[in-house]
Amino acid sequence: MKRAVSVSLGSSKRDKKVIVNFKGQRISIERIGTDGDIEEAKRLFTALDGQVDAFGVGGVDLYLRLEGREYPLRAALKLVEGVSHTPVVDGRGLKHTLERRVFELAAPALHNALSGPKGEVQGLILEGVPHFRRAFIPVAVDRVGLAQAVTEVCGEVIFGDLMVALGIPIPVRGIRSFKRVARVMLPFVSHFPMSLLYYGSSGAEHEPKYQKYWLESDLLAGDFLFMRKYLPDDLSGKTVITNTTTEENVEFLRERGVRLMITTTPRYEGRSFGTNMLEAALTAYAGAGRPLREVELNALIDELNLRPSVQVLNEG
Repeated sequence: MKRAVSVSLGSSKRDKKVIVNFKGQRISIERIGTDGDIEEAKRLFTALDGQVDAFGVGGVDLYLRLEGREYPLRAALKLVEGVSHTPVVDGRGLKHTLERRVFELAAPALHNALSGPKGEVQGLILEGVPHFRRAFIPVAVDRVGLAQAVTEVCGEVIFGDLMVALGIPIPVRGIRSFKRVARVMLPFVSHFPMSLLYYGSSGAEHEPKYQKYWLESDLLAGDFLFMRKYLPDDLSGKTVITNTTTEENVEFLRERGVRLMITTTPRYEGRSFGTNMLEAALTAYAGAGRPLREVELNALIDELNLRPSVQVLNEG
């Protein structure tokens, strides 16, 4: 049985190990959190090098990609500098394939979830695809594929990268403006220390911030742990598209009134793993001994029928 391991800087309380079946091939996938301990993460990567079929890097990206160009995050790359045998992925391949196609891949499940008892559709769907009035993406710089997908189904998209990630209280409106800001910022972000790249995964909420943008949007999209820190108490009727959620996280969103939750990766035993974990599983399955190209990932998404998870948490 092949083995894929995600070593994460995040909380060990979120660790999980399951066996997935890809067309008869059993793959062990396991997340190991190090509670922010950078040296322990380095140790695990080195100790398991050559012992597992693929590594995922959790809690931080190794590279950020914008319009075909990749910007190395130098502090993060030091985590895996001791790895020489096992292929390493950070999930960005799936962020530009699976997440870029999220509404296309989720369309049948969305239609079923929103269909009434007589077959009528309860809002959101226009001409076969979902449509939203306004979306708020707290941080998009590491999920440009998702940002592009959201833009195509929303009348307006507000990006919170400057506000949420850098503490600069300026919203960025529209993906063109976002890309202009990102092109300026990414060369500097490439040199950020780990203290600015790793935002933690304890799940502890902070005081809600930037309420206007959360409350005026009917779609909230992005990394769950980034969103959770500043979410308002009342999310009634909203759709959340996110990832890396446990059963506890799902109940958290249900209690706050979220109508619909989409996780960009499938759920296994009640858990949607991060894109780095799923990409590591696909890398192990393919057996090429290297990270997969986007065309290969898209082919596997279709071959294995990988689909986002769609859950109605509260009736509209």
